[in-house]
Amino acid sequence: RKRRMRVVKPFLAFAAQWRDLENALQPSQQHDPPVIIDSALDPSKPNYSSSRPTLFRERHGWCPYSERAWLSLESCNVPYDTIRIDNTGPGRKPPYFRGGQTPQMRWPDGTTQGESMDLVEEVDARYGNGILYPESIKNDVINKARQFQNIFPSKSRPSSRAAFLFDWGGEPLWKSEFESVLSKTDDLLGSSGGPFFCGESFTAADIAWVPFLERYAAQLPCFHDGLNPRDAMAYPHLNKWYEAMETTVPAYACRVRGNPSSWRKVLTMAGYGNGGVPPAVGERMDDLGLEEGRVQTEEERCRDQGLWDEYRETRPYLAEAGGGFFGNRE
Repeated sequence: RKRRMRVVKPFLAFAAQWRDLENALQPSQQHDPPVIIDSALDPSKPNYSSSRPTLFRERHGWCPYSERAWLSLESCNVPYDTIRIDNTGPGRKPPYFRGGQTPQMRWPDGTTQGESMDLVEEVDARYGNGILYPESIKNDVINKARQFQNIFPSKSRPSSRAAFLFDWGGEPLWKSEFESVLSKTDDLLGSSGGPFFCGESFTAADIAWVPFLERYAAQLPCFHDGLNPRDAMAYPHLNKWYEAMETTVPAYACRVRGNPSSWRKVLTMAGYGNGGVPPAVGERMDDLGLEEGRVQTEEERCRDQGLWDEYRETRPYLAEAGGGFFGNRE
């Protein structure tokens, strides 16, 4: 009999935990989860929503311009569907895709629109109530977003995987060119009082810059010794901006932000004639990977958990997967 009690007690405790979790998830079952379609795997024409916009973005998450539109939807907490498009060279595109580059948006009324910052502005106008373009600083937001074009290197080779890194011959830009970009960006951030491009609030200006600065933080240290966008001594305002984006903007930190190791991995697929990377760059990539592989501190863990809690509280459909899990528990 004692042996049975040792089995029953854990089972009862386990069952109670199931009930607690199931009860906590029940309200979310009333919300439809977003539709996400990989068109390279499923080219059939989708049934478009008449109430939610549909974002066409690059399939692999490499395209920085797609990230702008994606982050605007997330920042405004817009329910939206996603169709992932393979726009890498001869990639297969579904017959219903109207052509052109990503991102594109199909609005609920059936109209379509492209150009990343035009989409950011339209998302804010339709759903954000000015959260990304606050009326009191709207001109400053627009001007700071446009400064990106003036500061980032104009003679670099276009690339969705390694933007603003290589010249037209496939070689990385000079260290001095990267340092100029970082210094000017740091000065621009300092002029606002920070930590964001337009002061204390996250705006569309940050959306314009973040896909590219995010990649620079992971990729630039691989090219030249002593080149680190997150160097607090060399670029104090830029370093604070990175910290603010990653610790105070849940939509970015929890959903849209890429993985640094992934951004470094694409260096093996772009530049140098797509024939790999030189040994020095490869060694730096390995060193950075080891550094980022450390175990989180308790403070970092609690901070990230708080960001996730804030993010999921406004997105009840995130528990939908849990509902399916409970349905199969027996």
